[in-house]
Amino acid sequence: MTISPLSAAPAPHPVSDAGLAASGRRVFEIEGQALAAVAARIDGAFTAACRLMLEARGRVVCTGMGKSGHVARKIAATLASTGTPAFYVHPGEAGHGDLGMITDADIVLALSYSGESDEVLMLLPVLKRQGNKLISMTGRAQSTMARESDVHLDVSVPAEACPLALAPTSSTTASLAMGDALAVALLEARGFTADDFARSHPAGALGRRLLLHITDIMHAGDDVPRIKADASVSEALVEMSHKRLGMTAVVDDGGRLLGLYTDGDLRRTLDDPGVDLRSTRIVEVMTRAPKTIGPEALAVEAAQLMETHKISGLLVVDAEQRVVGALNIHDLLRARVV
Repeated sequence: MTISPLSAAPAPHPVSDAGLAASGRRVFEIEGQALAAVAARIDGAFTAACRLMLEARGRVVCTGMGKSGHVARKIAATLASTGTPAFYVHPGEAGHGDLGMITDADIVLALSYSGESDEVLMLLPVLKRQGNKLISMTGRAQSTMARESDVHLDVSVPAEACPLALAPTSSTTASLAMGDALAVALLEARGFTADDFARSHPAGALGRRLLLHITDIMHAGDDVPRIKADASVSEALVEMSHKRLGMTAVVDDGGRLLGLYTDGDLRRTLDDPGVDLRSTRIVEVMTRAPKTIGPEALAVEAAQLMETHKISGLLVVDAEQRVVGALNIHDLLRARVV
């Protein structure tokens, strides 16, 4: 006897590419209508929830089961990265010891579209006894969770995008959007900045863009290509070849910037038949008043400067216009700033 595996999926019905695309568009239409319906309910309950979170002495503890749990976990991550300390607690694990992670100073944000999730409801008496304020996010204003909460956020939707009305689709999208709305409102209320965001994302691309300074990636000391004003073009080429940055600074006796000579300048010099590389002084062919940047500027500013002016390298100068460093586009690429 042959036994079919229980996990075997039913054979798909024949469907056209147009039919598949129509199904996809229908989901966007239904979920768009759901978001519009929830947005219309951003009212006093929403502002009350924001006030509770702003005034909390502790953290925001997000919880929920199943798909609501996945959304709660994401909301906690978004809150934490935008200035509101938060974390996720699985309600099932909370009933077996993880409740100890929640202090009486914390706010609890509980998600359940039905508002009747047993695992979450089981926690409410303990949380109430401990003195925690409860914000619930449900699709039923008359549910047990909604009635027991200090603030209820109504995320009910006209319809799920699932044609069987079984898989949470529109409802989870609405809950996720409500969580984003809370996070953004709190971010703005706290005056949270891009620098604040970068400090909690030091390993990410944004962290590198917002925290990395020129001094972190520039070539300094003897690695900076520089020559004096009385040097010849030939001597400039030797310095450029040795330092391998595609350019050299031209400085006075005090190390202050007079000009810049680059690979591009070299090509133009070679196109001029009247120029002798050994006898022509660098001041005659250098670029005067080149673009520069300060050592304390952000590396991303260097990238923007290079892109705006279509250049591939920059000299770094201090307040007295002394050359203290140099960098090129490859340094920014290695630092993953661009």
